[in-house]
Amino acid sequence: MSEERIDERTETTCPRCAVGCSLRYDEGTGRATGIEGARVNREGRLCPKGIAAFEDLDEDRLTAPLVRRDGNLEPVSWEEALDCVTNGIERVRERYGPDAIAFLGAPRCTNEENYLLQKIARSLGTNNVDNRARSCHDATAEAMETRLGSGGTTNSLDDLAEADAFLVVGANPAERQPIAFDRCVRPAVNDGAALLHLDPRANRTTRLATQHLAPHPGRDALTVALLARAILDMGLEDRTFIAERTTGFDQFVRSMDRFDLAADAERAGLDPAAVREAAETFGEAERAAVVTGTGIEADEGATPNALLDLLLVTGNLGKRGTGMNPFRGLVNEQGASDMGARPDCLPGEASVSDVDARARVAAEWGVEPPAEPGEAEPDLVREFGSGVRGAFVLGENPAVNRLDDATSEQLFAALDFLAVQDVAPNETTAFADVVLPASAWAEKEGTVTNLDRQVQALRPAASPPGRARRDLDVLADLGARLTDADFSYDGPAGVFDEMTRMNLLYAGMEYEEVLDGGERWPLPEGENEGQDVLHRERFRTGRQRAPLEPIEAVASGADADDRGPDFEEGLVLLTESRVDEDAGSPAARREEATVQINPVDAVARDIEDGAQVAVESSRGVVELRARRTDAVREGTVFAHASVADPLVGSGRTQVRITELSE
Repeated sequence: MSEERIDERTETTCPRCAVGCSLRYDEGTGRATGIEGARVNREGRLCPKGIAAFEDLDEDRLTAPLVRRDGNLEPVSWEEALDCVTNGIERVRERYGPDAIAFLGAPRCTNEENYLLQKIARSLGTNNVDNRARSCHDATAEAMETRLGSGGTTNSLDDLAEADAFLVVGANPAERQPIAFDRCVRPAVNDGAALLHLDPRANRTTRLATQHLAPHPGRDALTVALLARAILDMGLEDRTFIAERTTGFDQFVRSMDRFDLAADAERAGLDPAAVREAAETFGEAERAAVVTGTGIEADEGATPNALLDLLLVTGNLGKRGTGMNPFRGLVNEQGASDMGARPDCLPGEASVSDVDARARVAAEWGVEPPAEPGEAEPDLVREFGSGVRGAFVLGENPAVNRLDDATSEQLFAALDFLAVQDVAPNETTAFADVVLPASAWAEKEGTVTNLDRQVQALRPAASPPGRARRDLDVLADLGARLTDADFSYDGPAGVFDEMTRMNLLYAGMEYEEVLDGGERWPLPEGENEGQDVLHRERFRTGRQRAPLEPIEAVASGADADDRGPDFEEGLVLLTESRVDEDAGSPAARREEATVQINPVDAVARDIEDGAQVAVESSRGVVELRARRTDAVREGTVFAHASVADPLVGSGRTQVRITELSE
């Protein structure tokens, strides 16, 4: 990258994950360095991703607005590009109506940028606005919002360190969020806390685990239900908490009768004694916390709801060292949803059907947003060319999705109009009618919200290259052209001020306070510090009690070891990204280009350790090097997301592996 355009004095927030470490550019090394005394990474540590944060800043940058003419994207002035976007969106709206337009935001964009994007969409009359971050933890957030009143982490990283037991489910925080893991989990475990890791694959988190439960893929919810059943059998439920803070306990207990610990543990691929041991550890802990990742999102909310039941039965909500804590992976996953860049909610988790919330927005914007929810991103993309005729994409690449490549190409090519605002060319800009060059993270000014609800500052350490502009300025210009709402702001501070009036989660916050170290939502009136623990006396629903939900769906699904339609003897593919996959180290690249396979499955397929193999799914095929390991259970294989993406479709992915001839 070009060192002369980076200000090494500027402190900003790391863009690589949702932990929110503070960093600055080190001119001596050309890399990022942490800041001692920072609010999150207090010791100044950074993970490999954070250290490499500045390395791709100048890679393949877009530096001028582009408009498609005669099939080719050609540089134009900003005035012409914005005219083309305005005319394209207005044509679609006039011919097909506002719901024929999709607005897609992104978790790598700031709170202010996502706020303006959804303001444009709703001022035009549509709730068809979404962001990829929402789908990462959608089922978990929906379960938490429905039952607790908020989809944010219930506890802060600070107080999680006080847990006596952790149940980590579908997550690998030692790899994905190492600074957070080393700050709150590792010290507690080293001091005697238990770490229960529920994941089909052993990974870096498992190395510290007191106990590893490795169920069949798709059996997480069943396993959690069995933990709850065992806790009830042993009398370890918190009767006082149940009486004072829950409803539906008797019905919940009756629903547990359908689970047989011995038979269902075997069906999950687990030893019943191991399940009882884990249940005893969790049930006897004075303070037990659940940490979740994207691995629990594939069963339509069964696992998140089962985990909430487990926490409610054991009284592990509303106090330090407890709670339901989704460890989000992208820098502004929490904030993008907080800002209302989602089809069902206005800023601040307020439902679009909430009359008071719509009235509050109308009083500020001068236009009332629609009352009917819009469509989620996957559904919007599937409707390209039919129900959806135009799209505006901000900082995202939806052409790379869970559809096969041919279907994706057909859908994007069918749009009447597509505008993309991004930092570099990608699969989506290839279909665009207009491409607007955007600002990278180190060129942005505004705020992001980390995984434990801290609103933090992004400060520009550089200016956008060429004729690229800051995204917030571009969105404000488009909003003024497209709508009758007021889009004249005094920079990010002005947008933030309006946000705090529209978003009750952020009410009372001041931009200068965020710049001075950050603030956590919610910020109670008259308080100087945000709330570290949610649901102490009342849940965010406003009620004192939260419902226990009978666990039924997970007891009747297809067996996890059933073979799917792809291949008669297919293996279930497990994936996740790694903390250093963006760092570009040769060791990281070598490890990424492997597929882990259990020795039993390797022998059955005549696959030698280190052999070059073809890994094939119904969507595609990739060539990788096989690595035999007991870290993956029989019937599954593992590959990092960076190499497995061409194979992955919607739902569970099965693959066939064959050794290639030398």
